[in-house]
Amino acid sequence: MSTIDRRSFLARSCLLSALGWSASGWFPAFANTVASQSARRRHCILLWMSGGPSQMDTFDMKPGHANGGSFKEIQTQAPGLRFSEHFPGLAKHGKEIAVVRGLSTKEGDHGRGTYLMRTGQRPQGPIQYPAIGASLGKELGLPTDTFPNYVSIAPYQTISPAAFGPGFLGPRYGPLTVASSNRYRPRGQDAGTSYAELRVDDLQAPSHLNAQAVHDRLELWNALQQDFLTQKGKPRAPVAQDTVYRRALEMMNSAAARAFDLTEEPDEIRSAYGRGTFGQGCLMARRLVEQGVGFVEVSLGSFGGGASWDTHAANFPTVKQLSEELDKGWSTLLTELAERHLLETTTVVWMGEFGRTPKINGNAGRDHFPAAWSCVFAGGGIRGGQAYGKTTADGMSVASGKVDVGDVLATLSQSLGVPPTTENVTSIGRPVKLAEGKPIQEILA
Repeated sequence: MSTIDRRSFLARSCLLSALGWSASGWFPAFANTVASQSARRRHCILLWMSGGPSQMDTFDMKPGHANGGSFKEIQTQAPGLRFSEHFPGLAKHGKEIAVVRGLSTKEGDHGRGTYLMRTGQRPQGPIQYPAIGASLGKELGLPTDTFPNYVSIAPYQTISPAAFGPGFLGPRYGPLTVASSNRYRPRGQDAGTSYAELRVDDLQAPSHLNAQAVHDRLELWNALQQDFLTQKGKPRAPVAQDTVYRRALEMMNSAAARAFDLTEEPDEIRSAYGRGTFGQGCLMARRLVEQGVGFVEVSLGSFGGGASWDTHAANFPTVKQLSEELDKGWSTLLTELAERHLLETTTVVWMGEFGRTPKINGNAGRDHFPAAWSCVFAGGGIRGGQAYGKTTADGMSVASGKVDVGDVLATLSQSLGVPPTTENVTSIGRPVKLAEGKPIQEILA
Protein backbone atom coordinates (compact mmCIF):
# COMPACT_ATOMS: atom_id res chain seq x y z
CA MET A 1 0.00 0.00 0.00
CA SER A 2 1.37 3.41 -0.94
CA THR A 3 2.01 6.20 1.55
CA ILE A 4 -0.93 8.18 0.22
CA ASP A 5 -3.22 5.15 0.37
CA ARG A 6 -2.16 4.42 3.95
CA ARG A 7 -2.71 8.04 4.91
CA SER A 8 -6.18 8.02 3.34
CA PHE A 9 -7.09 4.72 4.99
CA LEU A 10 -5.85 5.79 8.43
CA ALA A 11 -7.52 9.19 8.17
CA ARG A 12 -10.86 7.66 7.27
CA SER A 13 -10.63 4.97 9.92
CA CYS A 14 -9.67 7.45 12.63
CA LEU A 15 -12.36 9.94 11.77
CA LEU A 16 -15.17 7.45 11.42
CA SER A 17 -14.20 5.79 14.67
CA ALA A 18 -14.13 9.12 16.47
CA LEU A 19 -17.45 10.17 15.03
CA GLY A 20 -19.00 6.82 15.82
CA TRP A 21 -18.03 7.09 19.45
CA SER A 22 -19.43 10.63 19.60
CA ALA A 23 -22.70 9.57 17.99
CA SER A 24 -23.40 6.47 20.05
CA GLY A 25 -21.77 7.07 23.39
CA TRP A 26 -21.84 10.75 24.25
CA PHE A 27 -24.46 13.47 23.77
CA PRO A 28 -24.11 16.88 25.41
CA ALA A 29 -27.01 18.72 27.02
CA PHE A 30 -29.41 20.64 24.82
CA ALA A 31 -28.32 24.17 23.98
CA ASN A 32 -31.21 26.52 24.74
CA THR A 33 -29.93 29.04 22.23
CA VAL A 34 -30.19 26.53 19.38
CA ALA A 35 -33.70 25.51 20.39
CA SER A 36 -34.88 29.10 20.59
CA GLN A 37 -33.44 29.89 17.16
CA SER A 38 -35.20 26.92 15.54
CA ALA A 39 -38.63 28.33 16.35
CA ARG A 40 -38.00 31.30 14.05
CA ARG A 41 -36.14 29.55 11.27
CA ARG A 42 -37.79 27.94 8.25
CA HIS A 43 -37.65 24.21 7.69
CA CYS A 44 -38.66 21.68 5.06
CA ILE A 45 -39.53 18.00 5.47
CA LEU A 46 -39.71 15.99 2.26
CA LEU A 47 -41.57 12.69 2.43
CA TRP A 48 -40.08 10.84 -0.52
CA MET A 49 -42.02 7.84 -1.89
CA SER A 50 -39.60 5.56 -3.74
CA GLY A 51 -41.17 3.69 -6.64
CA GLY A 52 -43.89 6.11 -7.66
CA PRO A 53 -47.14 6.04 -5.62
CA SER A 54 -50.54 5.63 -7.27
CA GLN A 55 -52.43 8.92 -7.25
CA MET A 56 -55.64 7.00 -7.98
CA ASP A 57 -55.41 5.16 -4.65
CA THR A 58 -54.16 8.00 -2.46
CA PHE A 59 -55.07 11.65 -3.16
CA ASP A 60 -56.98 11.64 -6.49
CA MET A 61 -59.63 8.98 -6.08
CA LYS A 62 -62.05 8.11 -8.87
CA PRO A 63 -64.96 6.35 -7.11
CA GLY A 64 -67.45 4.71 -9.43
CA HIS A 65 -65.11 4.60 -12.42
CA ALA A 66 -63.61 1.36 -13.73
CA ASN A 67 -60.14 2.84 -13.16
CA GLY A 68 -60.93 3.73 -9.57
CA GLY A 69 -60.06 0.42 -7.96
CA SER A 70 -61.39 -1.03 -4.73
CA PHE A 71 -60.51 1.70 -2.24
CA LYS A 72 -63.14 4.07 -0.89
CA GLU A 73 -62.62 7.78 -0.33
CA ILE A 74 -63.29 9.67 2.89
CA GLN A 75 -64.10 13.26 3.69
CA THR A 76 -61.40 15.28 5.43
CA GLN A 77 -61.88 18.16 7.86
CA ALA A 78 -61.72 20.48 4.86
CA PRO A 79 -65.07 20.63 3.03
CA GLY A 80 -64.86 19.01 -0.39
CA LEU A 81 -61.35 17.63 0.09
CA ARG A 82 -61.41 13.85 -0.06
CA PHE A 83 -58.80 11.13 -0.29
CA SER A 84 -58.19 7.46 0.51
CA GLU A 85 -59.94 5.68 3.35
CA HIS A 86 -56.50 4.50 4.47
CA PHE A 87 -55.58 8.04 5.56
CA PRO A 88 -57.87 8.57 8.57
CA GLY A 89 -55.14 10.41 10.47
CA LEU A 90 -54.36 12.76 7.60
CA ALA A 91 -58.08 13.40 7.10
CA LYS A 92 -58.05 15.14 10.49
CA HIS A 93 -55.40 17.51 9.11
CA GLY A 94 -57.31 18.32 5.92
CA LYS A 95 -57.31 22.06 6.63
CA GLU A 96 -53.49 22.03 6.63
CA ILE A 97 -53.11 20.03 3.39
CA ALA A 98 -53.10 21.16 -0.25
CA VAL A 99 -53.19 18.45 -2.93
CA VAL A 100 -51.76 19.27 -6.35
CA ARG A 101 -53.65 16.99 -8.76
CA GLY A 102 -52.49 18.36 -12.10
CA LEU A 103 -48.81 17.41 -12.03
CA SER A 104 -47.53 16.29 -15.44
CA THR A 105 -43.96 15.32 -16.33
CA LYS A 106 -42.21 13.43 -19.13
CA GLU A 107 -39.95 10.91 -17.38
CA GLY A 108 -41.41 7.45 -16.78
CA ASP A 109 -38.17 5.69 -15.91
CA HIS A 110 -37.38 5.27 -12.21
CA GLY A 111 -33.85 6.62 -12.40
CA ARG A 112 -34.59 9.52 -14.72
CA GLY A 113 -37.85 10.38 -12.95
CA THR A 114 -36.13 10.39 -9.57
CA TYR A 115 -33.42 12.71 -10.83
CA LEU A 116 -35.96 15.03 -12.46
CA MET A 117 -38.23 15.39 -9.44
CA ARG A 118 -35.40 15.77 -6.94
CA THR A 119 -33.28 18.24 -8.92
CA GLY A 120 -35.76 19.89 -11.30
CA GLN A 121 -33.49 18.97 -14.21
CA ARG A 122 -33.36 16.11 -16.70
CA PRO A 123 -30.34 13.83 -16.35
CA GLN A 124 -28.40 14.93 -19.41
CA GLY A 125 -25.21 16.80 -20.17
CA PRO A 126 -22.06 17.15 -18.07
CA ILE A 127 -23.52 19.19 -15.20
CA GLN A 128 -24.38 17.34 -12.00
CA TYR A 129 -27.29 19.26 -10.50
CA PRO A 130 -27.87 19.39 -6.74
CA ALA A 131 -30.79 17.68 -5.06
CA ILE A 132 -33.41 20.14 -3.87
CA GLY A 133 -32.43 19.17 -0.31
CA ALA A 134 -28.90 20.41 -0.92
CA SER A 135 -30.04 23.62 -2.62
CA LEU A 136 -32.65 24.53 -0.02
CA GLY A 137 -30.48 23.35 2.87
CA LYS A 138 -27.82 25.78 1.67
CA GLU A 139 -30.32 28.67 1.73
CA LEU A 140 -32.01 27.73 5.00
CA GLY A 141 -28.79 27.22 6.94
CA LEU A 142 -26.71 29.80 8.77
CA PRO A 143 -22.93 30.27 8.49
CA THR A 144 -22.63 29.57 12.22
CA ASP A 145 -24.37 26.17 12.03
CA THR A 146 -22.24 23.29 13.26
CA PHE A 147 -24.61 20.67 11.85
CA PRO A 148 -25.48 19.81 8.22
CA ASN A 149 -28.67 21.38 6.91
CA TYR A 150 -29.60 18.44 4.72
CA VAL A 151 -30.36 15.14 6.44
CA SER A 152 -31.69 12.14 4.50
CA ILE A 153 -33.36 9.34 6.47
CA ALA A 154 -33.68 5.84 4.99
CA PRO A 155 -32.96 6.89 1.38
CA TYR A 156 -32.98 4.31 -1.39
CA GLN A 157 -30.19 5.84 -3.47
CA THR A 158 -29.16 2.93 -5.68
CA ILE A 159 -31.57 3.73 -8.50
CA SER A 160 -30.23 7.30 -8.94
CA PRO A 161 -27.39 8.20 -6.54
CA ALA A 162 -26.83 11.63 -8.09
CA ALA A 163 -30.42 12.60 -7.33
CA PHE A 164 -29.60 12.62 -3.61
CA GLY A 165 -26.27 14.44 -3.80
CA PRO A 166 -25.06 18.05 -3.73
CA GLY A 167 -24.03 18.07 -7.40
CA PHE A 168 -21.96 21.08 -8.38
CA LEU A 169 -22.52 22.69 -4.95
CA GLY A 170 -19.87 20.37 -3.57
CA PRO A 171 -19.64 17.98 -0.60
CA ARG A 172 -20.19 20.69 2.01
CA TYR A 173 -23.88 20.66 1.05
CA GLY A 174 -24.25 16.90 0.72
CA PRO A 175 -26.67 14.98 2.94
CA LEU A 176 -25.94 13.39 6.25
CA THR A 177 -27.60 10.01 5.73
CA VAL A 178 -29.33 7.89 8.34
CA ALA A 179 -30.18 4.23 7.75
CA SER A 180 -29.44 4.35 4.02
CA SER A 181 -30.71 1.23 2.26
CA ASN A 182 -27.22 0.86 0.77
CA ARG A 183 -25.89 -0.19 4.16
CA TYR A 184 -28.87 -0.38 6.53
CA ARG A 185 -29.97 -3.69 7.99
CA PRO A 186 -33.37 -3.51 9.72
CA ARG A 187 -33.54 -3.98 13.43
CA GLY A 188 -36.40 -3.58 15.82
CA GLN A 189 -39.92 -3.59 14.38
CA ASP A 190 -38.66 -4.10 10.83
CA ALA A 191 -37.21 -7.40 12.01
CA GLY A 192 -40.29 -8.28 14.10
CA THR A 193 -39.52 -6.96 17.57
CA SER A 194 -39.63 -3.40 19.00
CA TYR A 195 -38.76 -0.15 17.20
CA ALA A 196 -36.71 0.30 14.05
CA GLU A 197 -33.24 1.39 15.13
CA LEU A 198 -31.94 4.28 13.06
CA ARG A 199 -28.27 5.17 13.10
CA VAL A 200 -26.21 7.78 11.30
CA ASP A 201 -24.43 5.99 8.46
CA ASP A 202 -20.72 5.18 8.69
CA LEU A 203 -20.35 6.47 12.24
CA GLN A 204 -20.28 3.25 14.21
CA ALA A 205 -17.06 2.78 16.16
CA PRO A 206 -15.51 -0.67 16.62
CA SER A 207 -16.77 -2.14 19.88
CA HIS A 208 -13.25 -2.67 21.26
CA LEU A 209 -12.38 1.06 21.28
CA ASN A 210 -12.65 3.12 24.45
CA ALA A 211 -12.73 6.93 24.71
CA GLN A 212 -8.96 7.26 24.99
CA ALA A 213 -8.36 5.15 21.90
CA VAL A 214 -10.84 7.27 19.96
CA HIS A 215 -9.09 10.43 21.16
CA ASP A 216 -5.70 9.08 20.08
CA ARG A 217 -6.99 8.14 16.64
CA LEU A 218 -8.54 11.54 16.19
CA GLU A 219 -5.24 13.19 17.07
CA LEU A 220 -3.50 11.00 14.51
CA TRP A 221 -6.11 11.84 11.87
CA ASN A 222 -5.70 15.55 12.53
CA ALA A 223 -1.93 15.38 12.11
CA LEU A 224 -2.21 13.38 8.88
CA GLN A 225 -4.86 15.71 7.56
CA GLN A 226 -2.81 18.83 8.22
CA ASP A 227 0.20 17.24 6.53
CA PHE A 228 -1.91 16.24 3.54
CA LEU A 229 -3.34 19.76 3.12
CA THR A 230 0.14 21.30 3.40
CA GLN A 231 1.54 19.02 0.70
CA LYS A 232 -1.39 19.62 -1.64
CA GLY A 233 -1.25 23.38 -1.26
CA LYS A 234 -4.92 23.45 -0.21
CA PRO A 235 -6.64 23.11 -3.60
CA ARG A 236 -10.44 23.11 -3.72
CA ALA A 237 -11.22 19.38 -3.45
CA PRO A 238 -9.04 18.54 -0.41
CA VAL A 239 -10.22 21.65 1.42
CA ALA A 240 -13.85 20.72 0.72
CA GLN A 241 -13.22 17.23 2.07
CA ASP A 242 -11.54 18.62 5.16
CA THR A 243 -14.41 21.06 5.73
CA VAL A 244 -17.00 18.28 5.55
CA TYR A 245 -15.14 16.07 8.04
CA ARG A 246 -14.55 18.88 10.52
CA ARG A 247 -18.14 20.08 10.33
CA ALA A 248 -19.25 16.51 10.97
CA LEU A 249 -17.09 16.39 14.08
CA GLU A 250 -18.50 19.68 15.30
CA MET A 251 -22.05 18.54 14.63
CA MET A 252 -21.69 15.27 16.50
CA ASN A 253 -20.39 17.17 19.50
CA SER A 254 -23.22 19.73 19.41
CA ALA A 255 -26.69 19.84 20.86
CA ALA A 256 -28.12 18.82 17.47
CA ALA A 257 -26.53 15.37 17.83
CA ARG A 258 -29.02 14.52 20.52
CA ALA A 259 -31.81 14.60 17.95
CA PHE A 260 -30.63 11.22 16.64
CA ASP A 261 -31.22 9.49 19.99
CA LEU A 262 -34.86 8.43 19.78
CA THR A 263 -34.67 6.53 23.07
CA GLU A 264 -35.21 9.87 24.80
CA GLU A 265 -38.81 9.91 23.55
CA PRO A 266 -41.67 8.43 25.63
CA ASP A 267 -42.96 5.10 24.40
CA GLU A 268 -46.41 6.51 23.64
CA ILE A 269 -44.87 9.07 21.27
CA ARG A 270 -42.68 6.56 19.48
CA SER A 271 -45.59 4.18 19.10
CA ALA A 272 -47.87 6.92 17.75
CA TYR A 273 -45.48 7.50 14.83
CA GLY A 274 -45.32 3.81 14.00
CA ARG A 275 -42.62 1.35 14.96
CA GLY A 276 -41.12 0.95 11.49
CA THR A 277 -38.35 2.84 9.74
CA PHE A 278 -40.64 5.48 8.21
CA GLY A 279 -42.50 6.27 11.42
CA GLN A 280 -39.35 6.50 13.48
CA GLY A 281 -37.81 8.55 10.68
CA CYS A 282 -40.67 11.06 10.94
CA LEU A 283 -40.04 11.30 14.67
CA MET A 284 -36.35 11.93 14.00
CA ALA A 285 -37.31 14.60 11.46
CA ARG A 286 -39.34 16.43 14.10
CA ARG A 287 -36.42 16.29 16.51
CA LEU A 288 -34.01 17.58 13.85
CA VAL A 289 -36.31 20.47 12.98
CA GLU A 290 -36.43 21.35 16.67
CA GLN A 291 -32.65 21.61 16.57
CA GLY A 292 -32.71 23.96 13.60
CA VAL A 293 -31.90 21.59 10.70
CA GLY A 294 -33.17 23.23 7.52
CA PHE A 295 -34.05 20.29 5.27
CA VAL A 296 -34.90 16.74 6.32
CA GLU A 297 -36.25 13.99 4.11
CA VAL A 298 -37.76 10.65 5.09
CA SER A 299 -38.17 7.93 2.48
CA LEU A 300 -40.83 5.23 2.32
CA GLY A 301 -40.59 2.35 -0.11
CA SER A 302 -37.58 0.36 -1.23
CA PHE A 303 -36.70 -1.81 -4.18
CA GLY A 304 -34.15 -3.62 -2.05
CA GLY A 305 -36.60 -5.39 0.24
CA GLY A 306 -39.92 -4.63 1.87
CA ALA A 307 -42.88 -2.91 0.26
CA SER A 308 -42.37 -0.61 -2.72
CA TRP A 309 -44.69 1.88 -4.39
CA ASP A 310 -43.65 0.27 -7.70
CA THR A 311 -46.87 -1.75 -7.81
CA HIS A 312 -46.92 -3.42 -11.22
CA ALA A 313 -48.67 -6.32 -9.49
CA ALA A 314 -50.81 -6.65 -6.36
CA ASN A 315 -51.25 -2.88 -6.23
CA PHE A 316 -54.05 -2.72 -3.69
CA PRO A 317 -52.72 -4.76 -0.75
CA THR A 318 -49.31 -3.12 -1.15
CA VAL A 319 -50.67 0.42 -1.33
CA LYS A 320 -52.93 -0.29 1.64
CA GLN A 321 -49.93 -1.39 3.72
CA LEU A 322 -47.80 1.58 2.69
CA SER A 323 -50.68 4.03 3.12
CA GLU A 324 -51.32 2.90 6.67
CA GLU A 325 -47.65 3.31 7.53
CA LEU A 326 -47.57 6.70 5.80
CA ASP A 327 -50.73 7.89 7.54
CA LYS A 328 -49.50 7.06 11.01
CA GLY A 329 -46.10 8.71 10.64
CA TRP A 330 -47.21 11.76 8.65
CA SER A 331 -50.31 12.60 10.69
CA THR A 332 -48.43 12.30 13.98
CA LEU A 333 -45.67 14.49 12.57
CA LEU A 334 -48.19 17.21 11.68
CA THR A 335 -49.81 16.94 15.11
CA GLU A 336 -46.53 17.25 16.97
CA LEU A 337 -45.24 20.09 14.81
CA ALA A 338 -48.44 22.00 15.51
CA GLU A 339 -48.32 21.30 19.25
CA ARG A 340 -44.73 22.54 19.39
CA HIS A 341 -45.51 25.68 17.37
CA LEU A 342 -43.26 24.56 14.53
CA LEU A 343 -45.83 23.81 11.83
CA GLU A 344 -46.13 27.45 10.79
CA THR A 345 -42.41 27.50 9.99
CA THR A 346 -42.15 23.97 8.54
CA THR A 347 -43.32 23.03 5.06
CA VAL A 348 -44.00 19.35 4.43
CA VAL A 349 -44.09 18.02 0.87
CA TRP A 350 -45.03 14.50 -0.29
CA MET A 351 -44.00 13.17 -3.69
CA GLY A 352 -42.38 10.38 -5.67
CA GLU A 353 -40.79 10.11 -9.11
CA PHE A 354 -44.08 9.74 -11.05
CA GLY A 355 -47.61 8.43 -10.71
CA ARG A 356 -49.22 5.21 -11.87
CA THR A 357 -51.55 4.26 -14.69
CA PRO A 358 -55.24 4.85 -14.08
CA LYS A 359 -56.02 1.62 -15.91
CA ILE A 360 -55.45 -1.49 -13.82
CA ASN A 361 -53.30 -4.08 -15.60
CA GLY A 362 -53.75 -7.83 -15.84
CA ASN A 363 -51.75 -8.42 -12.64
CA ALA A 364 -54.04 -6.22 -10.54
CA GLY A 365 -51.32 -3.60 -10.66
CA ARG A 366 -50.64 -0.16 -12.05
CA ASP A 367 -47.68 0.78 -14.26
CA HIS A 368 -45.54 3.94 -14.62
CA PHE A 369 -47.49 7.08 -15.51
CA PRO A 370 -45.97 10.59 -15.52
CA ALA A 371 -48.73 12.26 -17.57
CA ALA A 372 -51.20 13.14 -14.78
CA TRP A 373 -50.47 12.60 -11.11
CA SER A 374 -50.31 14.22 -7.67
CA CYS A 375 -48.06 15.66 -5.02
CA VAL A 376 -49.05 17.15 -1.67
CA PHE A 377 -48.05 20.19 0.41
CA ALA A 378 -48.80 20.91 4.05
CA GLY A 379 -47.82 23.23 6.86
CA GLY A 380 -45.92 26.50 6.80
CA GLY A 381 -46.45 28.83 3.86
CA ILE A 382 -49.26 26.68 2.47
CA ARG A 383 -52.96 27.51 2.17
CA GLY A 384 -54.41 24.12 3.03
CA GLY A 385 -57.86 22.62 2.80
CA GLN A 386 -57.92 22.39 -0.98
CA ALA A 387 -57.01 20.52 -4.13
CA TYR A 388 -55.39 22.48 -6.95
CA GLY A 389 -55.84 21.16 -10.47
CA LYS A 390 -58.07 18.40 -11.74
CA THR A 391 -57.70 15.26 -13.81
CA THR A 392 -60.30 13.87 -16.18
CA ALA A 393 -62.97 11.44 -14.98
CA ASP A 394 -60.84 8.49 -16.08
CA GLY A 395 -57.62 10.00 -14.66
CA MET A 396 -55.81 9.77 -17.99
CA SER A 397 -54.99 13.45 -18.43
CA VAL A 398 -54.98 16.83 -16.70
CA ALA A 399 -58.23 18.72 -17.16
CA SER A 400 -57.19 21.96 -15.43
CA GLY A 401 -54.38 23.41 -13.36
CA LYS A 402 -51.56 21.63 -15.18
CA VAL A 403 -48.12 22.08 -13.58
CA ASP A 404 -44.68 20.51 -14.00
CA VAL A 405 -41.74 19.80 -11.73
CA GLY A 406 -40.38 23.34 -12.02
CA ASP A 407 -43.65 24.75 -10.72
CA VAL A 408 -43.70 22.29 -7.82
CA LEU A 409 -40.15 23.12 -6.72
CA ALA A 410 -40.77 26.86 -7.19
CA THR A 411 -43.83 26.54 -4.95
CA LEU A 412 -41.81 24.70 -2.34
CA SER A 413 -39.07 27.34 -2.41
CA GLN A 414 -41.54 30.20 -2.18
CA SER A 415 -43.39 28.57 0.73
CA LEU A 416 -40.09 28.52 2.63
CA GLY A 417 -39.37 32.17 1.95
CA VAL A 418 -36.60 31.36 -0.54
CA PRO A 419 -37.01 33.06 -3.94
CA PRO A 420 -37.05 30.33 -6.60
CA THR A 421 -35.01 32.65 -8.83
CA THR A 422 -32.07 32.31 -6.41
CA GLU A 423 -29.05 31.28 -8.47
CA ASN A 424 -26.10 29.00 -7.88
CA VAL A 425 -23.14 29.02 -10.26
CA THR A 426 -21.63 25.84 -11.69
CA SER A 427 -17.90 25.21 -11.95
CA ILE A 428 -18.00 26.42 -15.57
CA GLY A 429 -19.68 29.68 -14.58
CA ARG A 430 -23.24 28.85 -15.60
CA PRO A 431 -25.93 30.32 -13.31
CA VAL A 432 -28.69 27.87 -12.38
CA LYS A 433 -31.92 28.91 -10.70
CA LEU A 434 -33.19 27.06 -7.67
CA ALA A 435 -36.36 26.26 -9.62
CA GLU A 436 -37.21 26.97 -13.24
CA GLY A 437 -41.01 27.14 -12.91
CA LYS A 438 -43.61 29.48 -11.42
CA PRO A 439 -44.99 29.13 -7.89
CA ILE A 440 -48.58 27.94 -7.61
CA GLN A 441 -49.90 31.08 -5.97
CA GLU A 442 -53.32 29.55 -5.24
CA ILE A 443 -51.89 27.22 -2.59
CA LEU A 444 -49.40 29.66 -1.06
CA ALA A 445 -50.38 31.36 2.19
